Amino acid sequence: MTANAKNKVFDTIITVIMFISVVVCLVPILNIAAISFSSNSAILGKKVFLWAVGLNFDAYKAVLSDNTMLRSMGFTIVITAVFTALSMFMTILAAYPLSKKNLKGRSFFLILIVFTMYFSGGMIPDYILIKSLNLLNGVWCLILPAMLSAYNMIILKTFFSNLPNSLEESAYLDGASHLVILFKIVLPLSTPVLATLSLFYAVWRWNAFNDALFYISSSELYPLQLKLYQIVYNNMALEISEYEGGSKSQLLSESLKAASIVFTTVPILLIYPRLQKYFISGIMIGAVKG
Repeated sequence: MTANAKNKVFDTIITVIMFISVVVCLVPILNIAAISFSSNSAILGKKVFLWAVGLNFDAYKAVLSDNTMLRSMGFTIVITAVFTALSMFMTILAAYPLSKKNLKGRSFFLILIVFTMYFSGGMIPDYILIKSLNLLNGVWCLILPAMLSAYNMIILKTFFSNLPNSLEESAYLDGASHLVILFKIVLPLSTPVLATLSLFYAVWRWNAFNDALFYISSSELYPLQLKLYQIVYNNMALEISEYEGGSKSQLLSESLKAASIVFTTVPILLIYPRLQKYFISGIMIGAVKG
């Protein structure tokens, strides 16, 4: 078999694998969307798969008419934006000095940060710490504990280390300070990896609900994912209740859950395509040294 034939076989195998992966990822999304738009009888009859049967918008009307859901959406957007900005600020301030080989104690500080990737205090000590800092039931308990990711910091540090030293040396000879070099030279050259890490932070904060479940008791501070969790949990309780008309509970559970999932997923789906062009290059450049 010639080299070209081997390459074609390899490309075909990769294409098939990618196609199967796309189908596996896409089918559940289409199924959820179809259920959210389907009629009551179609959902109860289990006739819905990849497209809506008997178009119905009742579930979305229920979601959009819920003021608490809209408030949670607005709060989550704000908290995600603040968290992403502060996390990127902290990540940059940690990664840039650690990318300099002449930094005293560089290995020690790097080991301390990497240590947190493998070991943590645990759920109960974390709760005690948050409580002792008087952060319970407040906005900052959703921001401060996870504001620096060691994994993201290592990616950014590696990217900074791969930038040509001549750029910084020439700026330094011209009298530029480290902050000027960072903000005027290094960061403009780091757009792909910065966009990628911003997406990582934003998606994590948008999807997280465990911290809010542990630390937040005020309904006004419920993020969107915790609100979705409550909807699913409450409707699961309805399904196992002994009230007459259980089919209505099942309908409410399935249609409302599907509509809520779509409602919480759409914002990320709208943002991701705008950052997709930076995603692959940012990961590859920041993860491979050379």
